Amino acid sequence: MKYINIKQFGVLIALFATIGCEDVLDTEASDAFTEDIIYSEPDQVERLVYPVYNSTESWGLNKAQWWSRRFNIEVGSFEAKFNFNDLDQLRLRAGWSPSNVGVLAQKWSTYWDYVRLANEFLDRIDQSEAMKTDPDKVAILKAEMKFLRANIYSKLIKYYGGVPILENALGLDADFALVRNSYEECVDFIVKELDEAAAILPETRPDNEFGRATKLSALAVKSRTLLYAASTLHDPTTEPSGPLYDYTKASKWQDASDAAKEIIDLVGARDLIAVADAKEYQNLFLSPNQDILFARAYSGFYYDFGTDANSLWNQTQAPSGYGGWALSSPTHNFALLFNMADGSSTDEAGYDPTNPNANREMRFYADLFYQGSTFRGRPVDYALADNPSEATPHGLDSPEGLGNTGHSSKTGYNIRKFQDESVGMTDISPSRPFILYRLAEIYLNYAEAQYELGQEGTAREFVSKVATRGLQPAITASGTDLLEAIKRERRIELAFEGHNFFDERRWMNEDHLGFDIKGLKWTKATDGNLTNEEYTVVERPWFERQYYLPIPQSEVEKAPSMVQNAGY
Repeated sequence: MKYINIKQFGVLIALFATIGCEDVLDTEASDAFTEDIIYSEPDQVERLVYPVYNSTESWGLNKAQWWSRRFNIEVGSFEAKFNFNDLDQLRLRAGWSPSNVGVLAQKWSTYWDYVRLANEFLDRIDQSEAMKTDPDKVAILKAEMKFLRANIYSKLIKYYGGVPILENALGLDADFALVRNSYEECVDFIVKELDEAAAILPETRPDNEFGRATKLSALAVKSRTLLYAASTLHDPTTEPSGPLYDYTKASKWQDASDAAKEIIDLVGARDLIAVADAKEYQNLFLSPNQDILFARAYSGFYYDFGTDANSLWNQTQAPSGYGGWALSSPTHNFALLFNMADGSSTDEAGYDPTNPNANREMRFYADLFYQGSTFRGRPVDYALADNPSEATPHGLDSPEGLGNTGHSSKTGYNIRKFQDESVGMTDISPSRPFILYRLAEIYLNYAEAQYELGQEGTAREFVSKVATRGLQPAITASGTDLLEAIKRERRIELAFEGHNFFDERRWMNEDHLGFDIKGLKWTKATDGNLTNEEYTVVERPWFERQYYLPIPQSEVEKAPSMVQNAGY
């Protein structure tokens, strides 16, 4: 009988449970559950693909750790901080070391577990009976697995820089003295894999296959990968430098532009789905729609932590007075990036710090809970009363409010985006996806690449497609002001979707990496009048080495050939 690893054995048990007793009794051989049987039936092969979709991740940053099943990378970005007791869950304030990166610790091992599963599948699939039985179906399954592996690699290099490229599963007699490939070699590998997958994957899927990879999914990963590679962080003139970090191709911005344009051509450069107000915009994130290029679906096939009600954002991100855990509190620094309704910034005269939530752009109201916003039948109230009484009580969402007040927002904001108010706090939404790639990102990728190529007119056209859908004026800026407008639009449009942590790094914008995290303290006078005070919630220092995570110390000890990242 061939060797079966533990994860495959779990799949076999699941398959066994679907087979009736008579089928089992008719089995002729005592070792019938071999890999040969699993790879002999196209439907069983398909079930090997499902678990690897868990590599795409979901609402939680780290499924292996209790806290971080319930918040994501936004708590380490300019967007937000971890709220409960101001804990330093990502150890950004303490500074990373090879033996301690907080709740990011399992990223390395988790990604490589999925690479191994993908490699074991790809090692066997071409010569399998399933491929002979239904080559068309199994070729698509193979393309899905190549897509998933490439997507995992795209995440590995964002966190670590160049990593070993493993195209085959390691056997017992393999050389475990692994050497890291260069960043550029990794990018080339990812692009090759995605091009091969895109050539096979269908351009669209039926509704009952929402969440399965498509041609557009593969091209979206390619677009993001090449945009990141072209960015300042990977320029050989910046630090850290060297093969593990640098991308040297002279055509880098053209390549990034072409990758985005390939998708744009396929969708006909159509406008994004139009919305009339904040509610319609918020609803875009609650169900499948044509602007989504790839998302983690809500399905038992792909079950993992992050798709159960206890770790969905209705519960984990809602204000404390509603029974929410409010784990990620948006920073006031970030809230100030949302424009006024007329397109002016909060640095201009139209913004009133004493009434900071008035006349703001539509996405401010769609994405944020703020003092006075309406949610589930009442206004959100973070204010502490000067002289609490029945007439002027402490706010229900304040440190003296309802529920576990340790979860009350430290910044005066919570995340509204992804909240499904059509169901109860602990009920499961029927179809809410975790969006991983969408068309608005591609338009912003294209705008940034076109700007870097000197094509400002095209850059303005595509960033304006995003801004005007957000009910902001079209972008008219030029020069460096245009680049800043593209970056601002990216920060706002893609808020809390896992981009900002990496965007600020690839732009090497250290003002948004180390900074004093600001919040608003709200106070309620006896007459009910509200005032606010801006204050520093906590200081987040910046350490130059933290452009990348360190390779875990245990891995370096096992394989000394695995070069550690700069600064560690």
